Amino acid sequence: MNYLTDVQGIEAAIAQFAQGEILWLDTEVADYNTKKPRLSLIQISSNPHDITGETVTVLDVLDCPPLVNLFIAQIMQNPSITKVFHNADYDCRFLGKKTVESVICTLKMAKGIPYYLLPLTHYRLATLTEYFCPAFSVDKTPQESDWGQRPLSAKQLDYAALDVVYLAQVYQHLKKLHHKAHPDPKTEDITALTLRYRQIEHQWRKLNTEQEHLRDRIKAAMISQNLTEIEGFKLTISPRTTRKIPFSQLAQAMEALEADWDFPITLTQTIQKQIGAVIEELPIEEEVTQSPRLDVGEQSDEEMPF
Repeated sequence: MNYLTDVQGIEAAIAQFAQGEILWLDTEVADYNTKKPRLSLIQISSNPHDITGETVTVLDVLDCPPLVNLFIAQIMQNPSITKVFHNADYDCRFLGKKTVESVICTLKMAKGIPYYLLPLTHYRLATLTEYFCPAFSVDKTPQESDWGQRPLSAKQLDYAALDVVYLAQVYQHLKKLHHKAHPDPKTEDITALTLRYRQIEHQWRKLNTEQEHLRDRIKAAMISQNLTEIEGFKLTISPRTTRKIPFSQLAQAMEALEADWDFPITLTQTIQKQIGAVIEELPIEEEVTQSPRLDVGEQSDEEMPF
């Protein structure tokens, strides 16, 4: 790990990284739970094959706005450099906000992958790292340490450096899964897709109906036994208010207020039936949209693929 604290060293490092094509980045923030958080460190990796943190560079930018601005101008706002973060929205709050270009967020990547391909209930970097790289032992205890203190401890610096190592590894795995989850529809093997659908259809229906049934039974039991929370299940009962008024009275009120009635109303099937034949005399505007729907027919036992 290359830990830089002097201005000239940091400026030289920024100039060097500004020549790269892809960077894995993270930040550490001091006073993060206050109204005035301060950017403490910027961690950078340009080597996705580094699994020890040896080639990671850590920039100490605590209370150094000029260095942060230089980093933003030369790297964050440079569209030719791909910047990879985990939970990028948080880091970009300190590194250029909405002016950033070419940023990839592994948190968003993970959320865009279906559960059957990535069976996780949450997508923290530590969780993803342990899922994809079980050989790594992720220690998150330094995360909540004091990043405003100087000098920083060796444990803090090791943690900071390893975060971008984990990030690079997770990104490689997510990239593969993303391609698997979002292939080009033009090249999809529809026969293979429909075959797989049929293979899991019966099991899915069985599990789906069982899950819905269990939810109904759990809800009824919790209400009956006067429980609000148990083993991750939380019951909330809130009033639902629906406000209704006869249309004729609404029309009278709007007329009395001399309100502007010139706005479109969507004619539902129910309204159209109530209007009846009069609808033919009204200046109706029709908007036609294409809404594809996939209907799946039943399959006989003889046709079952298993």
